[in-house]
Amino acid sequence: MPGVFITFEGGEGTGKSSHARDLAEVLRKAGRTVVLTREPGGSPSAEEVRALLVTGAVGRWSADAEALLNYAARDSHLRETIRPALARGDLVLCDRFMDSSRAYQGFAGGGDMALIDMLEQSIVGATRPQLTLILDVEPELGLARAKGRAGAAGVEDRFEKKGLAFHRKLREAFLAIAAKEPGRCRVIDSSRPYEAVSEDIKRAVASVVGLA
Repeated sequence: MPGVFITFEGGEGTGKSSHARDLAEVLRKAGRTVVLTREPGGSPSAEEVRALLVTGAVGRWSADAEALLNYAARDSHLRETIRPALARGDLVLCDRFMDSSRAYQGFAGGGDMALIDMLEQSIVGATRPQLTLILDVEPELGLARAKGRAGAAGVEDRFEKKGLAFHRKLREAFLAIAAKEPGRCRVIDSSRPYEAVSEDIKRAVASVVGLA
């Protein structure tokens, strides 16, 4: 039986990581075998690339270089973690995936969308998520939340420092992706209390994984 692939997307400070972690716990208690992973990262090699992307000076990479680095990491992540888990019939929850490349490096970053399209087709191929949860919040609120967690997150703040105009474009990008693929994407208002957002996530996931 093939596995199920669910991704969490959105800008900074939307709560993706926390909600992915909590959903994994709910699904495990319901008897599902869950692989909780993230991007950039998710395999030993990809985690090494992550450090290049999320730390350091804002201008250390162009948008196209970021796309290439992300896809180098994604190739490893897919080969070493995601595809083996799906082949076993596991449920894979991933904090960010291909839509983040489109939003961060393409739409907001001004990178070459033809390059991103080619990388997605070649590396992601048919391994696309059945469900993508896009957690949506005003950029000002999201950045304030992200700043509040900075102490725990260490120095992984390179994208947070790109400025409000970048993050407004980022939000537009994710909403545009959702509008283009309504069958795959669900937009969830993440400005509300955490418990309300969590309940909406569980409802969205229930139809895909049979969660009661």
